[in-house]
Amino acid sequence: MSADSVWVLGIHMTKFGKHKDKDLTDLASEACLGALTDAGLTMAQMQVMACGNLMQSNTALGQRVQKQIGQYGIPVYNVTNACATGATALRTVMLAIKAGEADLGLAVGVEKLSGAGLLAGGTRSASAGTWRPEGRFGAVAPLDGLVGTETMPGVFAQVGLEYEHTYGGTSAELFARISEKNHAHSALNPLAAYTKRFTLEEILGDIMISYPNTRPMCSANTDGAAAAVLVSGAKLATLDPEQRRRAVKVSASVLTTDPYEEGCQILPNVNTLTRNAAKTAYDQAGVSPDDLNLVELHDCFATAELVHYDNLMLCPPGGAVDFFESGAPWRDGRLPVNVSGGLQSKGHPIGATGIANVYEVATHLRGEAGPRQIDGARVGLTHVIGLGSACAIHILERSAS
Repeated sequence: MSADSVWVLGIHMTKFGKHKDKDLTDLASEACLGALTDAGLTMAQMQVMACGNLMQSNTALGQRVQKQIGQYGIPVYNVTNACATGATALRTVMLAIKAGEADLGLAVGVEKLSGAGLLAGGTRSASAGTWRPEGRFGAVAPLDGLVGTETMPGVFAQVGLEYEHTYGGTSAELFARISEKNHAHSALNPLAAYTKRFTLEEILGDIMISYPNTRPMCSANTDGAAAAVLVSGAKLATLDPEQRRRAVKVSASVLTTDPYEEGCQILPNVNTLTRNAAKTAYDQAGVSPDDLNLVELHDCFATAELVHYDNLMLCPPGGAVDFFESGAPWRDGRLPVNVSGGLQSKGHPIGATGIANVYEVATHLRGEAGPRQIDGARVGLTHVIGLGSACAIHILERSAS
């Protein structure tokens, strides 16, 4: 292992769902202590920490967590970056290790979102006035109800229908079948918020949120936390053989934002920044989509999963429908996608999701995923995207030790 490589040494996630008796500090502390135990280390050995949280991000949460799990005067970064918050916290620790400032670091993401309802991107007030695309105000003014919708279900419904308009072949039933897959996968994941398998008829017949996405096709707002201990290759080489055996290499870590496009000043383009991140990640890791054994992508809605098959280059351009129809993304298919159940059933506590996706892939690469294990998994990709916009991709590889 190269001295300048970075590895996941320990990782843990809480069960996602409703945790009425636990606050953010409780959940984050639970995840951190679990990751430290998994790594076989203690907080006293950590040299840097990053804490990701979106909805209460002005509360110095990382420092509060340190008060519960150990205060050693190390730097803590409080991170917020839309739905890429947790992945950005992970990348923050990784960059500190890459810079030579630390050999060991702890990243945690946490959120309490159960009962939050629909998440809107801006105000829905009639007092917003008439939108005029002029100057700084024109770029950031609330647009909800003026040029469309800023609620997340509406935005991603539009994303899916745009794909249909461009390439054809989709239908409400096809999008529902993507959700059927993810809910089936979640039945094998004890940490998922929802482990009930839904029939296609149940999904199509449920409450319509934003056509074509019914309620089971939307990500679940839940409480939860996930944490990871990262280690440099040089430090890993000095650790116990069992620690080295279970370590998972971070072969690529990429964060992108929107490149300038006139249209995306009004409606975010979730495709371009994901495709740019994917290309960079494959180049950085020295792998291709054909080398992947599993993918955890940001299926905030069933429509989003379909377009990200294409954006992550899991299929040729315009080939997302054929990719799904081939059976490839099922857990027994050629390239399983969202074996955890995805955001639609595992849940989406925003600050935790990026690290939770890494947890899922790392668990398979270690061969420790139990009944949902993807046999022989050696390379996996995780992807999160938040409007604003930010996209994070990590490629992980199994240790050869």
